[in-house]
Amino acid sequence: MVAEEIGRGAEAIITLDGDRVTKWRKPKGYRMRALDEKIRRERTVMESRIISEARRCGVPTPIVLDVDQFSLTMEYVEGVKLKEVIDPKLSENVGGLVGRLHACGIVHGDLTTSNMILKGEKIYFIDFGLAFHDKNIEAQGVDVHVFFQTVKSTHDRPEMLIEAFGRGYAKTYTRAEEVLKRVKEIEARGRYL
Repeated sequence: MVAEEIGRGAEAIITLDGDRVTKWRKPKGYRMRALDEKIRRERTVMESRIISEARRCGVPTPIVLDVDQFSLTMEYVEGVKLKEVIDPKLSENVGGLVGRLHACGIVHGDLTTSNMILKGEKIYFIDFGLAFHDKNIEAQGVDVHVFFQTVKSTHDRPEMLIEAFGRGYAKTYTRAEEVLKRVKEIEARGRYL
């Protein structure tokens, strides 16, 4: 079987080969070669570590099968992107999972409904390419803000989804109230830029 390209972004090419997905970080021609290789290698290793850490924190993610210099091979999670099916119940579940991530000090960095897959009853988080460690309220607030902006721009009745997210988030994260307050401040700052 030949690997089939299923995604392409600014950073990487994603291929599917049977039940395995490989994310290969592309070289950037504008960077010095040695620097480019160092950055791609470090980001690949960091992403694999954070994916595994998120799983240990109770957030469903693909299982990392192999890490090479510039590529990450994971199990293929077959399901539907959450953006196609999200409702208040699913949004509440997402809030609970984000609360677990933040309680573990992980910021996803690209918290959109396109980076979540519903398989059966489970929501899997994917694409941790921009993820990092940070327990700071501001970083976590920006993470949640990205999710809220996605919901507002792509889904009907965003208020219901945002409210449901907040309920789930508060169930799993003790600092939820502080973070949600910060999200409102971030939104206010954005309106005046």
